[in-house]
Formats: sequence, C-alpha cells, structure tokens
Amino acid sequence: MSPEELPLQTLLFERSEGVALVTLNRPERLNAISRRMIGEMHQLLDAIVADDDLGAVVISGAGRAFSAGMDLKDDAAVGPSDVGGWRKALQEDLDFLLRFWDFEKPTIAAVHGYCLAAACELAMCCDVTIAAEGTYLGEPELKFGSVITAMIMPWLTGPKLAKELLLSADDRIPAERAERIGLVNQMVPQGTHVEAAFNLARKMATMDRAAVSMTKEAINRSFDGMGFREVMRANLDIAVQLESLETPSRKQFKEITRREGLKAAIAWRDQRLQDGGKAR
Repeated sequence: MSPEELPLQTLLFERSEGVALVTLNRPERLNAISRRMIGEMHQLLDAIVADDDLGAVVISGAGRAFSAGMDLKDDAAVGPSDVGGWRKALQEDLDFLLRFWDFEKPTIAAVHGYCLAAACELAMCCDVTIAAEGTYLGEPELKFGSVITAMIMPWLTGPKLAKELLLSADDRIPAERAERIGLVNQMVPQGTHVEAAFNLARKMATMDRAAVSMTKEAINRSFDGMGFREVMRANLDIAVQLESLETPSRKQFKEITRREGLKAAIAWRDQRLQDGGKAR
C-alpha cells in the first residue's frame, strides 16, 4: 500500500521531489502523541521505506506547536497498573522513538512552538533537527513524577548539561540555546523551518540511496560501539521501576487529571513547583 492509500486520522502525508512530508495532525491537542498516532506512524514509515521514489523524511507539526509530547489524558485514563503492563507500554514508546534513529532513510524534524517531552525525544532521535525561532524545547517529565523514555539527551549535550536540563525538568529551553548545546542543528526564522528542512531533505534524497543508508548505519554503529543500545535498555529498566512505584506526585497528578481534567492537573503541577513542592 502506498503512503497516500493509508487511512490516516492523526497524520498528514504528502510527497515532493523525493521527500516524504509527514505532519503530526492533532492541533487541537497540541499534536499530543496518542496510541493511534504511534500506530499510524509505524504504518506510514513502513510504506515510506518501501517507496523507492522517496529518499528522505521531514516530520513537522500542524497548528501552533510541533508537539507537547505523549497524550497525558490517554495515559491517565488507561495507563498500565503493573510492572508487566508498564514494560510493554514503555517498550512500545521506546521502539516508536528509536524508529526515527534507525530509519533506513534520513529523518529531519522541523519543530516550532513547543517541542516537549516525548516530542523532544522524537526530534533528537531524528538525524537532523531544524527549529524555528521562538521554539521552546525540553523534557518536563520529572515535574509530575514521570519518566524519560529515550535517554538520548546526554549523547547530544554531554552529562553536565543533560543533568541540568533533565533534573530541573526544564521545558523552556529556547531554540537559540538548543542550537548552541547541540539539541538542534539550526535555528531559522519563524515560518521557514519546514522549508529549511525540506531543502536539506531534498539534497539527501538526490544522493545514492544505498550509500546514504549505509553511511547512516555506520554513524549509528559508532554510537552502538559506545554503548548506546545498552544505555537505552538500562534506562527502560529504570523507567519501568519508576512508573511501577507510583510516586506521590505522579499519583496526585493522575488523580487530579481524572477528577478535574488535564488542565487542572498541569496548573497543580506548576503551582507545586512555585511553592517548592508544598501545593496539595
């Protein structure tokens, strides 16, 4: 089945000059990554890799943000309750993110607005990330006792910066700083990020496909030689343990989400941080 034939509800697809343009399309939810979106993305990437006319992929977001990360409302409603369930769910999340790292064709993330949590990890897992001026990136998971699924940031920034940004749950990293510390490749003027990503993808798509794929594999293998896969597996084990513990802040966040809605839970989280963890 060609990419155009897939019955997509959460993604948009178009092709141009050998480039697959994929858009996260849940703008009413800031393109929160749902289970349906993950399934559709896998199907779409399968179709793209089988399409010889497509040589590179650009991932962008509809509306005012690239993505706010995983759909917390889905997680709160149907999240696993035991170790086995958490391992299955988090393994699926990790496989989804690493799909972009391992994808046979070059992947370029074109981000704008907010690029947070799992969406930030997705962007980092892509081969190249182009950010529009005014974009904020970051991983706020620790703010509500959750986990970082793909521990990729230390590989890009080094341990000192990764500890600063992850342990403080900084979700307001401006594109300018993200470029300086290696989270993104380029910052471009607002509204030009997709065009800049497309132009780069088009260049990659004109190269010999086998040579590009094998060179990407060689680069990834250099990380594997430094223990990349082992670190991903070890982090998954830690993530499963943390989620299974049901930390007090995470339990409270989920309870407020169920009782009052996600907006109220986020307001509680932000107020708690302002009060030094004393909000109840």
